[in-house]
Amino acid sequence: MAEIRHFTLETDAETLAGAVKEDGAIIIDDVLSTDFIAALRSETDPYMEGSNLGSDDFAGFKTTRTGGLMVRSQKCRELIAHPNILAPCKLFLEPYCQTVQLHLTQIIRIGPSETAQLIHRDRWAWGSHLAHVEPQFNTIWAITDFTAENGATQVVPGSTRWPDDVTIAPEQITQAEMRAGSVLVYSGSVFHGGGENRSDADRIGINITYTLGWLRQEENQYLTCPPEIAKDLDQPLQELIGYSMGQYALGYYTPPGGPGEHPEIVPPQYALGHNIEGGMLGTSDELDALQKEIAG
Repeated sequence: MAEIRHFTLETDAETLAGAVKEDGAIIIDDVLSTDFIAALRSETDPYMEGSNLGSDDFAGFKTTRTGGLMVRSQKCRELIAHPNILAPCKLFLEPYCQTVQLHLTQIIRIGPSETAQLIHRDRWAWGSHLAHVEPQFNTIWAITDFTAENGATQVVPGSTRWPDDVTIAPEQITQAEMRAGSVLVYSGSVFHGGGENRSDADRIGINITYTLGWLRQEENQYLTCPPEIAKDLDQPLQELIGYSMGQYALGYYTPPGGPGEHPEIVPPQYALGHNIEGGMLGTSDELDALQKEIAG
């Protein structure tokens, strides 16, 4: 059985990105303090307690999933924008895109007696159409300890290049055991799944994932965080959830209004009150980057 490699917060971004590419999953230990976790739970527990249980085998009948964390929690926003995660994320995904974006935010609470989840790939959110690229850089932050008994995430290290229809043997599966405050970092191509909870307590993790700037997001950030709410976020967070061009000529819109009331074609930042610079379809830098990519 292959083991998941552990790293410290001081590990450089290149090493982390390389390890995720090689293994499919790693753990960074002891990133969050107990005080940070307590403050985060004070913000998010009311939403978690108000969340419904899953209704099928994949979602889990004893598991709750709580989204919209960008809007609901300042501490979750700090996780989303954590520099020690975003740096390797961008290195990992940049061969396939010009910008990265937030894909999903979700508190996953696996309750006692929950069965193990089907082993799967997160990139299957887009079906089997993206086998030729790596579309995701993902995290699960341990809010409680993750143990073999309470449902620590099952992972198949080294499985990123295996075919979609491969049969996973039990001896190929390990579990992401880690202390509260640590984070599992994994790719969209690695086989994994929630573990069986044989304990008498909840296992709580926060799933925050990132994807290529030109793909449809799993969690619809524009509905979860519409312009009237997004305008109050820091600009890097605004752009991370999608209020930015995915690349040149990708993501512009025409503002509603009377003739001549607004510019005809603008980037998403315009919806948040930002001044518009550059051409109608994006900046010259974005155009240059696209042309270089096409030219090879």
